[in-house]
Amino acid sequence: MNRIAAIFVVATIAAGSLLLADQRPFAGGLAVAGIAFVLLWAVSLVLRNAGIVDVFWGPGFVIVGGFYLATATVDPGPRAWLVFALTTLWASRLALHIGFRNAKTGEDFRYRAWREESGRSFWWVSLFKVFLLQAVVLWIVSSPLLLAHSLGPQGGLSLFDLAGLALFLVGFVWEVVSDWQLARFKSDPANKGRILETGLWARSRHPNYFGETVLWWGLGLLALPTGGWLAFVGPAMITFLLMKVSGVAMLDAALVDRRPGYEEYIRSTPAFFPRLSSKPS
Repeated sequence: MNRIAAIFVVATIAAGSLLLADQRPFAGGLAVAGIAFVLLWAVSLVLRNAGIVDVFWGPGFVIVGGFYLATATVDPGPRAWLVFALTTLWASRLALHIGFRNAKTGEDFRYRAWREESGRSFWWVSLFKVFLLQAVVLWIVSSPLLLAHSLGPQGGLSLFDLAGLALFLVGFVWEVVSDWQLARFKSDPANKGRILETGLWARSRHPNYFGETVLWWGLGLLALPTGGWLAFVGPAMITFLLMKVSGVAMLDAALVDRRPGYEEYIRSTPAFFPRLSSKPS
């Protein structure tokens, strides 16, 4: 196990422990996420396609958030409904985007590689390495959906809510525009094997991941008045995941081998945080 993997394991255990120690019913959300992903794993065995887990990533948040709302013993308040509505907006868009994309490309290269490495054992390896792992991560990242619930007398929306909403919208638009620019670029056969270096992709190599991270910090900020500092556990988890584990690091390593000129793109373009100018000075 390398250093990043070890940090990820420790961070996951620590974050999960913090949530389970809280007075809110996080354990129910963990159970719901686990059951949902085990059922999805069974479907993936029939389809022989573990990539369906990526399509389900967004809707999984809606299921967990819906469970929290459906089982609330007191009125969760307008903040909780706002966070749930924003999450549903993000999740629906992301599921449609990944679904249409994967319909053309088939199983993601990461899962194909793991399938080849594991051979006949992949059917049970994928349960733990792909599905249950993502269930736990989703449960942690989704924590603002429960932390936004009010535990006391209802109060109006605050400046934190306005700032959180603005941050969410910035991140959401950034992610949508990034995905749209990349999809349009790939739709042109002349661009096969080439690297997109215009638009938001001139400012950073992974603007879609940056947008997703920003919107989750927005949701964390929305949950801050009722959830306290725990509201930032989920955003911190998705930030670390996308920057160091399954996002930037993994994709860069793969694209260096698959895309001529990608090493130069790495040298000339920031990985995650966008620069202010579209071109280096």
